[in-house]
Amino acid sequence: MKQQTILVTGSSGLIGSEAVEYFDRQGHRVVGVDNNMRREFFGPAGDTAWNLERLKRATKQFEPHDLDIRDQSKIFALFKANRFNLILHCAAQPSHDKAREIPLVDFEVNALGTMYLLEAMRQHAPEAVFVFLSTNKVYGDAPNEMTLAEYDTRYDYALAEDAEGVREDCRIDRTLHSLFGASKTAADVMAQEYGRYFGMKVGVFRGGCLTGPHHSGVPLHGFLSYLVKVAFTGETYTIHGYQGKQVRDNIHSYDVIRAVEEFAQNPQPGEVYNLGGGRVNSISILEAIARIEAMTGRKIHTMYSEKPRVGDHICYISDMRKFRTHFPAWSVTRGLETILKEIIEGAARQKSVAGN
Repeated sequence: MKQQTILVTGSSGLIGSEAVEYFDRQGHRVVGVDNNMRREFFGPAGDTAWNLERLKRATKQFEPHDLDIRDQSKIFALFKANRFNLILHCAAQPSHDKAREIPLVDFEVNALGTMYLLEAMRQHAPEAVFVFLSTNKVYGDAPNEMTLAEYDTRYDYALAEDAEGVREDCRIDRTLHSLFGASKTAADVMAQEYGRYFGMKVGVFRGGCLTGPHHSGVPLHGFLSYLVKVAFTGETYTIHGYQGKQVRDNIHSYDVIRAVEEFAQNPQPGEVYNLGGGRVNSISILEAIARIEAMTGRKIHTMYSEKPRVGDHICYISDMRKFRTHFPAWSVTRGLETILKEIIEGAARQKSVAGN
């Protein structure tokens, strides 16, 4: 493939940094946009400056820009100055709970920032491919209406026809989202509209739990990463409702970027896809705690809150049949054991560097 110019927003985050490294290794010119707003959202634990420094050392043609996606004039200037072939939009305010504290900022970042990028593309790079990392939170709590069965360590779907999980035709309105889910829904629908109305090569990926070793997990975001961090620090992990039996499917950041690559090679304008690890990579909080304790030899201290998070899913597994049908060359390559092993090794390295 000839060299392309690729824009990655949220380039110091989990998925953005994976994309920067992946496409840089292929010889592409990667332009990154990230203003480390995670530190503002989540404090020092959410700081991604360490990841930016790592990327600078690890890449050859990476051009980072300290830029806020809410700054319309600078976003448009960036598009004018570059001929982008692919835009991967990962930047976001990613937390249910944080959105309640900062609703205006949450909407500006998630919805308005996305709008600026889409319009900048329409005006200055209309032939490019745009991939928007949406979220399964656009479904709100509608997946909780599926018939569930409760087992010793998890909830699961009770009906055989639901075994593969939540499909893309699950409704996204008339449901309780959380403000974060609502702002991402606004961006999700607008991205679809730019694809369908203008015929632009825009794809929407509704992610499950995206994870990997470069995740700066915090209490409000980053389930597995934060749970591993708690195991090493001795902090207490709070389980919010459902007896800790709530289930998530997890997908490694590498497999996310491979999905982006497959879509970019054969884009479907305005199309929506779930993106997760599926049933094979699903795990409950109770199961994750037991697995991490066994792998690290460390006890995880927990406390229980009866009140679940607003709009939270009891059981969420991404039905990946649509994406696999459209892009048969793609598959999940990192199982749960590999994902946890990489996160644990990364946490151990950070603890060693910190001298603890």
